[in-house]
Amino acid sequence: MIAAGAGKPGSALGESMGAPQQHGMASPLEPKTMEPGADFSLQIAPMLVELAPQVVISTIGYNNKVPGPLLRVREGKTVTIDVTNETDVPEFVHWHGLLVPPEMDGVEEEGAPPVPPHGRRRYQFVANPAGSRWYHSHTTAMLDLHRGSYTGQFGFFMIDSGNDPGHYDQEVFLALREWQYFLSTMDQDEMPADRNDPKPEKPTKLDLRQNGLEVNAPLYSINDKMLGAGDPLRVQTGQRILMHLLNASAAQIHRVALAGHKFQVIALDGNPVPTPQAVEVIEIAPGERVDAIVEMNNPGVWILGEIGDLARQSGMGVVVEYANQQQRAQWIAPQKARWDYTIFGTTGFGATGTHPAPDQTIEMIFEKIPGGPGGINHWLINGKEYPHEGEFLLRQGGRYRLVFRNRSDDSHPLHMHRHLFELVELNGKPTAGIKKDTVMVPAFGRATVDMVADQPGLTLFHCHMQQHMDFGFMALFRYA
Repeated sequence: MIAAGAGKPGSALGESMGAPQQHGMASPLEPKTMEPGADFSLQIAPMLVELAPQVVISTIGYNNKVPGPLLRVREGKTVTIDVTNETDVPEFVHWHGLLVPPEMDGVEEEGAPPVPPHGRRRYQFVANPAGSRWYHSHTTAMLDLHRGSYTGQFGFFMIDSGNDPGHYDQEVFLALREWQYFLSTMDQDEMPADRNDPKPEKPTKLDLRQNGLEVNAPLYSINDKMLGAGDPLRVQTGQRILMHLLNASAAQIHRVALAGHKFQVIALDGNPVPTPQAVEVIEIAPGERVDAIVEMNNPGVWILGEIGDLARQSGMGVVVEYANQQQRAQWIAPQKARWDYTIFGTTGFGATGTHPAPDQTIEMIFEKIPGGPGGINHWLINGKEYPHEGEFLLRQGGRYRLVFRNRSDDSHPLHMHRHLFELVELNGKPTAGIKKDTVMVPAFGRATVDMVADQPGLTLFHCHMQQHMDFGFMALFRYA
């Protein structure tokens, strides 16, 4: 259920540390022999996942595991990964958060070739930057909810810097996930917007047309097990647990808490934060990663899970069990559920003054065209669906300020491929020092980020919710 290890990260290439990963069900489908010169081999193939006793689903995954194998390398190492595709359709494997050339990024829009049906492709690149990265399918799905990120094609990619002091006793990898996606008229987000939240981009006149169908799911898990199934996360009093959290969802934002404990957030999207902070709840959107230390100082048997009752009761959680504790797992709703990126940065008066003046500011306005009953919503960037020919041009070495104006009633996790950016402000609140590759912009909200154009080549930008991306919410940045 949980990929776990103990102590400091090792320097050698390998699938995991310490205890072996336990994913999925036994199957005769095993990865083929690794080709000479490859560090890792991934096989894309149909598989079964036993989420709980008598709850078995079919999906597509890597190496018959969900998540796929943990890929772990040293920063700066050239890594070679062979991918075979045992399905009948082309596939793309995207290395999310890595600074790689466009032809290795695993994205059709950037010109990367696919892994052909019943064929093979070799990916080779330098592993940069250090931190929690991941890999996943980047295939267009449209209305086929059995393709792309709706499948089990995702896995952790950890790049070690060699500078980790190792001030923790266990390291665990936890992917948040839904299964059996379907289209519905219901929005499954249980966390309504706070009436006091600023909405700087809310239009004076709202579009009152009825929304189209939304993507929902009935089953939830952390890694490959629903809450109560599989082994608990076993800990001892006094231990420090390093948790690598990933939202591998195709459609939903998640908010998780560990009853009786706090998370000391130390990195966002794999990048160390200037000001680590202890929080009760971590809010994490599709594509995002959060690294946090949890001090095990409250003996008992607890639930780490989604704070929304429906999602948690439908499987999104894992039992955390202290040694010599046998009681029933306990859930306590957290008191403070609001999430604010800016507390992890350099905040306060003058924070925006720490950012060098940009060479150019690029405004990006996001709008929804409601699909109506039985239809599908479409998404616009600056008044257009993808593509945007020649509209977003970068000059190598230039510094750009991107202003994301969300004029829709949905929150959007916005991902920039092959680059990192620094958060400048969120809904008018300034900050500095927070580096990310995916930022969630709240409904009717605004985020501003700074980015240096230091990765020449085509660069895809999109919402990381698969349905939004497939129905217009993408743009391609080009280097002049």
